Amino acid sequence: MEVVILIGIQGAGKSTFCQQRFYDTHIRVNLDMLRTRRREACIVDACFASRQSFVVDNTNPTQYDRSRYIKPAKAAKFNVIGYYFQPDIEACDERNRKRPSAQVVPGFVLQATSNRMEKPSLDEGFDKLYSVRVDAKGKFVVKAFR
Repeated sequence: MEVVILIGIQGAGKSTFCQQRFYDTHIRVNLDMLRTRRREACIVDACFASRQSFVVDNTNPTQYDRSRYIKPAKAAKFNVIGYYFQPDIEACDERNRKRPSAQVVPGFVLQATSNRMEKPSLDEGFDKLYSVRVDAKGKFVVKAFR
């Protein structure tokens, strides 16, 4: 069982990556959909109790944000894998503007999330940590994070 934590600003491609990589194997946990931390906690607790792998598809910009999943995952004996989407504000803003209007995030929010972003580290409790970027053809390039 594993917890996958996606880390990146809005428009980085996290949800698309989640859909392409984990759709058939992991429950998707996302605050945009669940709306409250209480609902999120109920789903996360259910995944731990049922030994179900899940993906946290939120921005998770700070070590504190990520610790809310890492600590209980370790206690439940789940592996924790992180995917860090390298910040590229211009590319994220461009992808963001192509979203349906109800899903577009204001530019200042992208910048604020980018400003809060703390690079993840294995020291936080990740078992594996990867760096992700989108290449010129729109494909995800995944490498071990250093």
